[in-house]
Amino acid sequence: MTTSATPEFGHRISIEQVEEGHTLAPKFDQHGLIPVVTTDAASGELLMHGYMNAEALAKTIETAEAHYYSRSRKALWHKGATSGLTQKVVEMRIDDDQDAVWLRVKVEGSGASCHVGYRSCFYRAIPLGGTVDTAVEKLSFTETEKTFDPKAVYGDAPNPTQL
Repeated sequence: MTTSATPEFGHRISIEQVEEGHTLAPKFDQHGLIPVVTTDAASGELLMHGYMNAEALAKTIETAEAHYYSRSRKALWHKGATSGLTQKVVEMRIDDDQDAVWLRVKVEGSGASCHVGYRSCFYRAIPLGGTVDTAVEKLSFTETEKTFDPKAVYGDAPNPTQL
């Protein structure tokens, strides 16, 4: 099945329809994006947060593999197309007002989802109970080893992190 450039989802008619109905009527933001949280289907571990545009949402539904919209690349992004660490979607949910998506996935390959090489993109903790001033230089690593070598996997591909 091939998607058009702008897939047609349901229209948002009433609060009751959006919150209690059976119609998929996602609310994209002013940039045409909807936030996505992605967790490991088996462990529940948070792997990453990203965004989808209408095309990415449609492709994810059609292929059962995670597709996102890369804000840094300004392009559709099939997760794992370069690295081989594809995310097979086990379950896809939308929240009550249909403005956020939750993917439960099984990650192919080494099981990593972070372009830095860690399993999760959330590999550092922020200390609590102090001030921002005391927290600024105190991030602690929750993962001590990388799952893969990003240089070996991505080579000279541009880093998506923007300053």
